[in-house]
Amino acid sequence: FADSSLSERKRRDREERLNIVLWRKPLVTLQYFFLETLINLKEWTIKLWHRRSILVSFLLTLAVLTAAYYVEGTHQQYVRYMEKKFFWCAYWVGLGILSSVGLGTGLHTFLLYLGPHIASVTLAAYECNSVNFPEPPYPDQIICPEEEATEGSISLWAIISKVRLEACMWGAGTAIGELPPYFMARAARLSGAEPDDEEYQEFEEMLEHAETAQDFASRAKLAVQNLVQKVGFFGILACASIPNPLFDLAGITCGHFLVPFWTFFGATLIGKAVIKMHIQKLFVIITFSKHIVEQMVSLIGAIPSIGPSLQKPFQEYLEAQRIKLHHKADSGVPQGENWLSWMFEKLVIVMVCYFILSIINSMAQSYAKRLQQKMYSEEKTK
Repeated sequence: FADSSLSERKRRDREERLNIVLWRKPLVTLQYFFLETLINLKEWTIKLWHRRSILVSFLLTLAVLTAAYYVEGTHQQYVRYMEKKFFWCAYWVGLGILSSVGLGTGLHTFLLYLGPHIASVTLAAYECNSVNFPEPPYPDQIICPEEEATEGSISLWAIISKVRLEACMWGAGTAIGELPPYFMARAARLSGAEPDDEEYQEFEEMLEHAETAQDFASRAKLAVQNLVQKVGFFGILACASIPNPLFDLAGITCGHFLVPFWTFFGATLIGKAVIKMHIQKLFVIITFSKHIVEQMVSLIGAIPSIGPSLQKPFQEYLEAQRIKLHHKADSGVPQGENWLSWMFEKLVIVMVCYFILSIINSMAQSYAKRLQQKMYSEEKTK
């Protein structure tokens, strides 16, 4: 009876925490968010103080790099090149990490950024018959090179090579984003604690009812867990190399069964940044090749009644892209705004705003969890 009462109380506390969101309790949410931020800053400061030798080494390295950045000399051309490459790679790694958390809604940044980027490079390559436009990061728009290329000279491998750096950095970011479930489950197993995490609790319940599970979802999750647990490195590699919505479960499984870090992260990195990314790149490049895009636009126009009206903005967008590709940025070509690009920009702004709101809500709920755990510990000591 005591166990059931405790579980019921924990369930009510969890529901109470989930109600702490900006659109329901704005003042309480903001107060808890700032308090949780202060606590995290204090904890990070203490951790840095305990690792002050590493911190001092990092600061010295940063000072040397800063001096090299600002001191004039022949090395500046290499500094500028490394700076450009570093921020370009950091941009895509960051988007990959955000993709793992779904921007707070489960929507992946592949659909918002990497996919459209690969598509734009593919369309430009077929239009220019070349991939000799500027190396990334590109200017505001891709410009075809001045030298004429022969028709049909562009190859699939050339386009893959052109976007390989961005795709691999994005895949590496998604691999880094899979580490929190692994570390959470590993820490819980080593300490014997029971973290208040829905995915981990679902994993524990799945282990308890593994033999009696009948529905497809439970059997799929159990298959992933068995593959990772029994096959090890190659099982993790197989799960990471295909689009797999259950991969979070693989991270929790590896942490729970204390799989070595480099076994988990190495297989995840190879699977996501090399194998999976080449599969996704091929799909996008083939889908947006010139003849397939033209066929898709013509099929849209064949839709009864609404086809021509839907076809027109796509034709205008493709024509505008062709004009941009064959003119310099300062040539005075009018830059008309297309409703597709306008909608995409507004969608990105909404997603980023919602992601920021989800961070505030999550941190506020974390502080509420601290208060509830403190209350439990005080009741136990009485």
